[in-house]
Amino acid sequence: MINNKLKQIRAAFNYSQGQMAGILGVSRPTYAEIEKGTGEITLSSLEKLSEKIGVNIGSLVSSSINLTEQEDGQAIKKYKNMLLYILSCGADNDGKITKTKLAKLLYLVDFAWFYNYSEPMSGMKYRRLQYGPVPDQYFRVLEELVSDDQIKIAEKDAKMISAIETIPPSNLLSKKEISLIEKVCKKWQNKNTQEIVDFTHNQLPWQLCKENELIPYELIIQEDPEHVY
Repeated sequence: MINNKLKQIRAAFNYSQGQMAGILGVSRPTYAEIEKGTGEITLSSLEKLSEKIGVNIGSLVSSSINLTEQEDGQAIKKYKNMLLYILSCGADNDGKITKTKLAKLLYLVDFAWFYNYSEPMSGMKYRRLQYGPVPDQYFRVLEELVSDDQIKIAEKDAKMISAIETIPPSNLLSKKEISLIEKVCKKWQNKNTQEIVDFTHNQLPWQLCKENELIPYELIIQEDPEHVY
């Protein structure tokens, strides 16, 4: 059902109902009815959504939608392992880290690896969002790791994340990859979220792309070495 697909998309992109309504060109109450399955959506609205999120319109109207159809399942699995290891070595002294800072560390690691070896570490596709580059699947990955009891969200502050237990390096990560992750984490440990946001916003990949546009890894090659991470 299209209403369930819209819910999946909204969760994957961390959109509010109001933001989805704006993309579709309808009022928020109208969108709420569509998501409940009691309202109808027009083809023109689906075309707007397709253009916005980069998913083929055929996928939106088919019997199922695969938001990761352009991503290899192995890339997501490796991205999860990167996230868990970054969380274990990059969290602040209290063992917690904000969702935003964690996303930025993942981005810096992926693009720094590309800078050195001409290929990303995970292969995920990063999008230029308000607080910095992040894959469309980031928030869904967090939800899955919470469900799997591998990470937890702080009860008093939903922006904070911590690991359930110390995560050893995965066999999906090479020694060189682990070394780079540790270098990036060490540089940013105990620095606040705004500092890392400002750093990524001053990089060429962010500055040369438009809002919600996919960020080519190749843009990082133009950076000076000291500005890679």
